[in-house]
Amino acid sequence: MSTTPAKNPGKVTLLSAGPGDLDLLTIRAANVLAAADILLLDDLANQDIVTLAPRARVIRVGKRGGCKSTPQAFIERLMQRYAKKGLHVVRVKGGDALLFGRAGEELTALRGVGIAVDIVNGVSSGFAAAASLGVSLTHRDHCQGVTFVTAHMQDHGEPDWRALAATGMTLAIYMGMSRIARIAATLLDALPASTPAAVVQHAGSAHEKRLVTTLDRLATDAAAAGLGSPAVIFVGGAIGEAVGFAVDSAARSEHGFAHAA
Repeated sequence: MSTTPAKNPGKVTLLSAGPGDLDLLTIRAANVLAAADILLLDDLANQDIVTLAPRARVIRVGKRGGCKSTPQAFIERLMQRYAKKGLHVVRVKGGDALLFGRAGEELTALRGVGIAVDIVNGVSSGFAAAASLGVSLTHRDHCQGVTFVTAHMQDHGEPDWRALAATGMTLAIYMGMSRIARIAATLLDALPASTPAAVVQHAGSAHEKRLVTTLDRLATDAAAAGLGSPAVIFVGGAIGEAVGFAVDSAARSEHGFAHAA
């Protein structure tokens, strides 16, 4: 009596595409892309990543603050639909999938219906931005840790900036450019005006721009330099070790603002 072979179960991989340049991808990420059947591609990932997935059908599921976005529930349904057909679905996320990438929601949605899911880590834009500034986010002379925080909350509220400032940690603030003036003003209630600060836009990509300044000048200098999203904002003593901080501090004194690099 013959039997029909069992259909291969599908699965989903949450893949971290890094902040920009494809050379920041891990070898594991490249191998997963080469084997993908379906690529669900985030807007913030380098769109050239599709060249590493020659077998895959590409579906763009952009999600970007302030723009029309693909609903999260629809993305989750797509992952479930194709995985249930026995396909390998690769959900490509900019930066690291586990940091402000809604991975928690997607893991719950997939595991809840019995779909296997694995994760490929990558370089978060916060780490790429720190590398481009030439600064360590932790420093024994300045702080004992770093806090990664989003300024864009689901209920449209904001984190407790004063409480975060009081920790003494380096603050790495994601999705905060539209609120940068309010963030800086609130942090100034708890931190000195001279606290080092920085902004890195398009970290880790060919379009990267950098600004090093102080907290009291943060919003003004970012506006003068024409910086916007996507960007990471840094605040804290460790940022004073950034390459160019002393030079740009002198430029502020002479010209009124620091220049984006």
